[in-house]
Amino acid sequence: MHEFEVWAPNAKRISVKVGDAVHAMSGPDVRGNWKVSIADAEYGMDYAFLLDDDMTPYPDPRSAWQPHGVHSASRLYDQHAFAWSDERWQGPPLTGAVIYELHIGTFTSEGTFDAAIGRLDYLFDLGITHIEIMPVAAFPGEHGWGYDGVSLFAVRDSYGGPDGLKRLVDACHARGLAVLLDVVYNHFGPVGNYTGKFGPYITDRHHTPWGSAMNFEAAGSDEVRRYFCDNALMWMRDYHMDGLRLDAVHEFVDRSAMHFMEQLSAEVEVMSARLGRRLVLIAESDLNDPRVVTPREAGGYGMDAQWNDDFHHALFALLHAEKGSGYYDDFGSFADLAKALTKMFVYDGVYSGYRKHSHGRRVEGLSAHHFVGFIQNHDQVGNRATGDRLGHIVRLARAKVAVGIVLMAPVIPMLFQGEEFAASTPFQYFADHDDPAMAKAVSEGRKREFAAFGWKAEEIPDPEKRETFERSKLDWSEIHEGEHGEMLEWVRSLIHLRRGSVALNDGDPLHVTVEFDEKQRWLTMDRGSVRIVCNLGDQMVELENLDGLSIRLASQQGIALTARGIRLPPDSLAVLSSEDL
Repeated sequence: MHEFEVWAPNAKRISVKVGDAVHAMSGPDVRGNWKVSIADAEYGMDYAFLLDDDMTPYPDPRSAWQPHGVHSASRLYDQHAFAWSDERWQGPPLTGAVIYELHIGTFTSEGTFDAAIGRLDYLFDLGITHIEIMPVAAFPGEHGWGYDGVSLFAVRDSYGGPDGLKRLVDACHARGLAVLLDVVYNHFGPVGNYTGKFGPYITDRHHTPWGSAMNFEAAGSDEVRRYFCDNALMWMRDYHMDGLRLDAVHEFVDRSAMHFMEQLSAEVEVMSARLGRRLVLIAESDLNDPRVVTPREAGGYGMDAQWNDDFHHALFALLHAEKGSGYYDDFGSFADLAKALTKMFVYDGVYSGYRKHSHGRRVEGLSAHHFVGFIQNHDQVGNRATGDRLGHIVRLARAKVAVGIVLMAPVIPMLFQGEEFAASTPFQYFADHDDPAMAKAVSEGRKREFAAFGWKAEEIPDPEKRETFERSKLDWSEIHEGEHGEMLEWVRSLIHLRRGSVALNDGDPLHVTVEFDEKQRWLTMDRGSVRIVCNLGDQMVELENLDGLSIRLASQQGIALTARGIRLPPDSLAVLSSEDL
């Protein structure tokens, strides 16, 4: 016996086809839901819906399994059949997290959940506490980043399907690693989205860079909000996710009395209490609005943390000048980085030349542990013309300084796959749209976008070609070789120092003091008993060390204590401390 249910408020008739049998559904109820119970329906059987006079069978918008792809029938899947071994799992707190972002398709040569399990011991030894998996909801084509998902309740079959994801999460928990999943609630992919056949999931009243916005506030929005909240709760309840990262929440258009993020936060809190384990929500937002991470009780949206692009931009602009390159024109001084380290947002109500208006709002009374800092992520690497990583752009010594600042900063640090060993492979934008017109539009659009920055068309990797995807896979054979091994040991040492230090786990921005010299290009950051000093200039500098702190880590040879201070060669960073570590 299985009960089928679907929301389709505008349909006059709906049937569900299970195998070769077609069954009429009853409805709609007052909210537009249709139902039918079928005695001989069993897990593993394929099914699809027939709407009105349209004889095309459509997949279930809430399908848990699409083994034949997003255009074909759904398959009944038993969420309770998997034998979990993590009953007593309690994940590490987000406040002490070191996050590692990865893409299942390129993290290993096989590109599967099971293959990723083979690298978990490596991540644990590195000192990672949370892995963040880029979207795995089903999307069309052979490869892609996952942000064009169309069947949001189904796990991509080529990665290993729903059981494969559960095996990965279970294995992570067995090794002490928490798991965060990237989800996309701001748009559906342009190909293979059939939700519009069923109901008003999107609205033309508002638009995003990807088309019409999600319907969070108009007629039918209760059920649309229910769809996304239920999706979030499913990942945490049925797949044992420890949290979610919400893509581009600034594209949510919601003027309701209770914002969608507030509703989601409240429901996740209830789920956390029910499951007896901590669940977290991390938002990607370019609004620089602290309300996103302000608790609901204080009038905020209740997200636990948010990505902080200002931190990335301020640091990157010091490492590599890219004037005339959009938002980087707003950054470039040590004062910007100092502000990002102590105030979180550089643009906190001040005028942005790039945006042509005042941007952001000041952060007050919030821990730095509400903000995720990074120098690389999938966007900041993959959305470059050729997917070049920081190690391709600046020399190793400067890249070591960058990751040192990220891992010693008061924010929650995040690494992007391969960053820890200065991977030689790029991470490029790749997609496989099975609609030829869409594929052509994406390829040509990519070339036009970067032609404005002086790139020749032949220099831009074609995102629709499989070699672009294959080129982006990590090369694990290089991790202990030369500069790769040097970077890996540096990152491992930084992470273990951070995790073992009281001062470096203090998220109070008031306990951070930053000094700098724009001309000589040095910066010091004091965090209690720990001092981080770096020199991004082209001359040796000597900085005071009147407290007599000891050097705990040094990014290169030539860093040395002197009678009154510490000598730093160009492109170097040192961590000094009086802590008993």
